[in-house]
Amino acid sequence: MSEIRFYHLTRKSLEEALPELLEKTLERGWRAVVMAGSQERVEALAQHLWTYRPDSFLPHGSAKDGHAEEQPIWLTSTDERPNNAALLFLTDGAGSDNIGDYQRVCEIFNGNDDAAIASARQNWAKYKAGGHELSYWQQGEEGWKNKSNDA
Repeated sequence: MSEIRFYHLTRKSLEEALPELLEKTLERGWRAVVMAGSQERVEALAQHLWTYRPDSFLPHGSAKDGHAEEQPIWLTSTDERPNNAALLFLTDGAGSDNIGDYQRVCEIFNGNDDAAIASARQNWAKYKAGGHELSYWQQGEEGWKNKSNDA
Protein backbone atom coordinates (compact mmCIF):
# COMPACT_ATOMS: atom_id res chain seq x y z
CA MET A 1 0.00 0.00 0.00
CA SER A 2 1.08 3.56 -0.65
CA GLU A 3 1.45 6.38 1.82
CA ILE A 4 -0.92 9.14 0.73
CA ARG A 5 -0.53 12.69 1.99
CA PHE A 6 -3.16 15.35 1.48
CA TYR A 7 -1.70 18.86 1.29
CA HIS A 8 -4.32 21.52 1.99
CA LEU A 9 -3.20 24.85 0.49
CA THR A 10 -4.43 27.70 2.68
CA ARG A 11 -1.61 30.27 2.66
CA LYS A 12 0.35 29.69 -0.53
CA SER A 13 -0.54 28.90 -4.10
CA LEU A 14 0.46 25.68 -5.81
CA GLU A 15 3.21 27.62 -7.61
CA GLU A 16 4.67 28.64 -4.25
CA ALA A 17 4.23 25.32 -2.42
CA LEU A 18 5.13 22.78 -5.11
CA PRO A 19 8.80 23.83 -5.55
CA GLU A 20 9.37 23.51 -1.80
CA LEU A 21 7.94 19.99 -1.79
CA LEU A 22 9.93 19.03 -4.88
CA GLU A 23 13.16 20.37 -3.35
CA LYS A 24 12.63 18.06 -0.36
CA THR A 25 11.94 15.19 -2.73
CA LEU A 26 15.23 15.67 -4.57
CA GLU A 27 17.16 16.17 -1.30
CA ARG A 28 16.08 12.65 -0.36
CA GLY A 29 17.27 11.29 -3.69
CA TRP A 30 13.77 10.46 -4.91
CA ARG A 31 12.22 10.92 -8.33
CA ALA A 32 8.76 12.41 -8.79
CA VAL A 33 5.90 12.63 -11.25
CA VAL A 34 3.78 15.78 -11.07
CA MET A 35 0.38 15.27 -12.68
CA ALA A 36 -1.52 18.42 -13.61
CA GLY A 37 -5.04 18.96 -14.92
CA SER A 38 -4.08 19.91 -18.49
CA GLN A 39 -1.15 20.08 -20.88
CA GLU A 40 -1.27 23.88 -20.68
CA ARG A 41 -0.88 23.66 -16.92
CA VAL A 42 2.04 21.25 -17.34
CA GLU A 43 3.83 23.77 -19.56
CA ALA A 44 3.12 26.64 -17.14
CA LEU A 45 4.49 24.61 -14.21
CA ALA A 46 7.52 23.55 -16.27
CA GLN A 47 8.36 27.17 -17.00
CA HIS A 48 7.79 28.12 -13.37
CA LEU A 49 10.18 25.45 -12.04
CA TRP A 50 13.00 27.01 -14.09
CA THR A 51 12.38 30.50 -12.73
CA TYR A 52 10.65 30.22 -9.34
CA ARG A 53 13.74 31.45 -7.51
CA PRO A 54 16.58 33.56 -8.97
CA ASP A 55 19.32 31.43 -7.42
CA SER A 56 17.89 27.99 -8.12
CA PHE A 57 15.92 25.72 -10.42
CA LEU A 58 14.50 22.24 -10.25
CA PRO A 59 15.67 19.77 -12.91
CA HIS A 60 12.59 18.50 -14.68
CA GLY A 61 11.05 17.65 -18.01
CA SER A 62 7.82 16.88 -19.80
CA ALA A 63 6.79 15.19 -23.03
CA LYS A 64 7.82 18.38 -24.83
CA ASP A 65 11.41 17.84 -23.58
CA GLY A 66 11.60 14.07 -23.94
CA HIS A 67 14.16 11.78 -22.26
CA ALA A 68 11.65 10.87 -19.54
CA GLU A 69 13.82 8.17 -18.00
CA GLU A 70 16.52 10.77 -17.27
CA GLN A 71 14.24 13.33 -15.62
CA PRO A 72 14.21 13.44 -11.80
CA ILE A 73 10.89 15.32 -11.99
CA TRP A 74 8.44 14.48 -14.75
CA LEU A 75 5.52 16.81 -15.45
CA THR A 76 2.50 15.35 -17.19
CA SER A 77 -1.26 15.55 -17.63
CA THR A 78 -1.57 11.81 -18.23
CA ASP A 79 -1.37 8.85 -15.88
CA GLU A 80 2.21 7.79 -16.59
CA ARG A 81 5.40 7.01 -14.68
CA PRO A 82 8.18 7.01 -17.28
CA ASN A 83 10.98 8.02 -14.87
CA ASN A 84 10.37 5.22 -12.33
CA ALA A 85 9.35 7.79 -9.70
CA ALA A 86 8.74 6.90 -6.06
CA LEU A 87 6.51 9.95 -5.53
CA LEU A 88 3.42 11.18 -7.31
CA PHE A 89 2.15 14.72 -6.86
CA LEU A 90 -1.47 15.15 -7.91
CA THR A 91 -2.50 18.74 -8.63
CA ASP A 92 -5.51 20.50 -10.16
CA GLY A 93 -7.80 17.59 -9.24
CA ALA A 94 -5.81 15.13 -11.36
CA GLY A 95 -6.16 11.48 -10.42
CA SER A 96 -4.31 8.23 -11.03
CA ASP A 97 -5.43 4.64 -11.39
CA ASN A 98 -1.91 3.56 -10.45
CA ILE A 99 -1.58 4.87 -6.88
CA GLY A 100 -0.13 1.55 -5.73
CA ASP A 101 2.89 1.95 -8.04
CA TYR A 102 4.22 4.79 -5.89
CA GLN A 103 5.79 4.74 -2.45
CA ARG A 104 4.13 8.06 -1.63
CA VAL A 105 1.34 10.08 -3.24
CA CYS A 106 0.86 13.76 -2.43
CA GLU A 107 -2.55 15.12 -3.31
CA ILE A 108 -2.33 18.92 -3.27
CA PHE A 109 -5.60 20.85 -3.21
CA ASN A 110 -6.74 24.46 -2.95
CA GLY A 111 -8.35 25.18 0.42
CA ASN A 112 -10.23 28.14 -1.08
CA ASP A 113 -12.06 25.99 -3.64
CA ASP A 114 -15.13 24.17 -2.32
CA ALA A 115 -15.11 21.70 -5.22
CA ALA A 116 -11.44 20.85 -4.56
CA ILE A 117 -12.16 20.29 -0.87
CA ALA A 118 -15.14 18.04 -1.68
CA SER A 119 -13.03 16.05 -4.14
CA ALA A 120 -10.22 15.64 -1.58
CA ARG A 121 -12.74 14.33 0.96
CA GLN A 122 -14.07 11.81 -1.56
CA ASN A 123 -10.54 10.69 -2.39
CA TRP A 124 -9.68 10.36 1.31
CA ALA A 125 -12.61 7.97 1.77
CA LYS A 126 -11.66 6.02 -1.38
CA TYR A 127 -8.00 5.66 -0.36
CA LYS A 128 -8.91 4.75 3.21
CA ALA A 129 -11.23 2.02 1.94
CA GLY A 130 -8.33 0.81 -0.23
CA GLY A 131 -6.15 0.32 2.85
CA HIS A 132 -3.64 3.08 2.14
CA GLU A 133 -1.81 4.93 4.94
CA LEU A 134 -3.23 8.48 5.01
CA SER A 135 -2.11 11.78 6.49
CA TYR A 136 -3.48 15.30 6.24
CA TRP A 137 -1.15 18.32 6.09
CA GLN A 138 -2.24 21.93 6.33
CA GLN A 139 -0.25 25.10 5.77
CA GLY A 140 0.43 27.09 8.93
CA GLU A 141 2.39 30.19 9.76
CA GLU A 142 5.55 28.11 10.20
CA GLY A 143 5.10 25.65 7.34
CA TRP A 144 3.24 22.37 6.94
CA LYS A 145 1.57 20.86 10.01
CA ASN A 146 0.41 17.26 10.22
CA LYS A 147 -3.24 17.54 11.21
CA SER A 148 -4.08 13.87 10.66
CA ASN A 149 -5.62 13.50 14.09
CA ASP A 150 -7.95 16.40 13.28
CA ALA A 151 -9.14 14.91 9.96
